[in-house]
Amino acid sequence: MTDAADIRAALQNLYDRGEPVTIYANGAGTPILARIDAIDATDPVITLRLSDGVVLPEGPCTFVSRLDSARFQFDLTAEWMPVPGTASLVPIPFPELCLVLNRRAAKRLETPVVGNYTASFVMFGTPYEMQLYDVAAGGIGMRCAPRDAPGLHIGRKLQRVRLELGDAVVICDLEVRLSRRFRSFLLGEQVQIGCRFVNLSPQMQATVSQAIDKMAVGRR
Repeated sequence: MTDAADIRAALQNLYDRGEPVTIYANGAGTPILARIDAIDATDPVITLRLSDGVVLPEGPCTFVSRLDSARFQFDLTAEWMPVPGTASLVPIPFPELCLVLNRRAAKRLETPVVGNYTASFVMFGTPYEMQLYDVAAGGIGMRCAPRDAPGLHIGRKLQRVRLELGDAVVICDLEVRLSRRFRSFLLGEQVQIGCRFVNLSPQMQATVSQAIDKMAVGRR
């Protein structure tokens, strides 16, 4: 990940969810635990909060956290200077490069170009229908225009979603686990929404698995 906007969005995600950040000073040694305490609204700077009495040694450090189902990490080197009067708060610049190491428990298959693959649901009294772009045993991915995305923040629960998976229909609850913008050559600015299934019944799980198997056969 090298795009500045994507990096800011990823760091904002970690901040919003209160994800811990593990710091390996000089690339090894005893790890230091921290959390993102603040993100500057204009400058590419975040402030980490360390435990009381912990000092971040100067020099190269590897910062590791969890971004949804992936390991998120970056390297920085500096003479770290805490906020004056508050030794536990340490500002650090945005990295220019981040690694996102995917650890999905289940393989995802992109939906075929031919066929009906949609998610229909009601949110705040308004009906939505969005195109699916991938399906896995643990969840689905969908896309929408930015104007339809404001309510679909991470952690949002969607109830009684109707998934059309080709010729199969699944009724399920979803939880939003990923939200990021991207640009499509044909559709322009889009938002990618990744969701996991919540309490999917065995019958519906079997239907999802059958749909995935059928998609996989169609790609051979």
